[in-house]
Amino acid sequence: QVQVAESGGGLVQPGGSLRLSCTASGNIFGIHTMGWYRQVPGKQRDLVASITAGGTTNYADSIKGRATISRDAAKNTVYLQVNSLKSEDTAVYYCRIDGPFRNYWGQGTQVTVSS
Repeated sequence: QVQVAESGGGLVQPGGSLRLSCTASGNIFGIHTMGWYRQVPGKQRDLVASITAGGTTNYADSIKGRATISRDAAKNTVYLQVNSLKSEDTAVYYCRIDGPFRNYWGQGTQVTVSS
């Protein structure tokens, strides 16, 4: 059984920052890519950022230059630091862990950017 738990969401003012964390626990090994996605009601879930086991990162154009994704392999944890938040960053943020045989999703954490 594998559990994926996100934390760090909440209400943030425009221009502010936040740091999301996601940890995979349980019987999981051989994680290669870890990523963050986001979804707003009525729209598809889109990639925000990802990082491979080798440290290669990928960012959505909408967040490039404002976000940094990092991982702690020993802790099976991935982080997403986002700065200069905008109202359009408001969404539910989901973590995805890519194992050797399947992907695992977290339950999501709400991020609301509003004054």
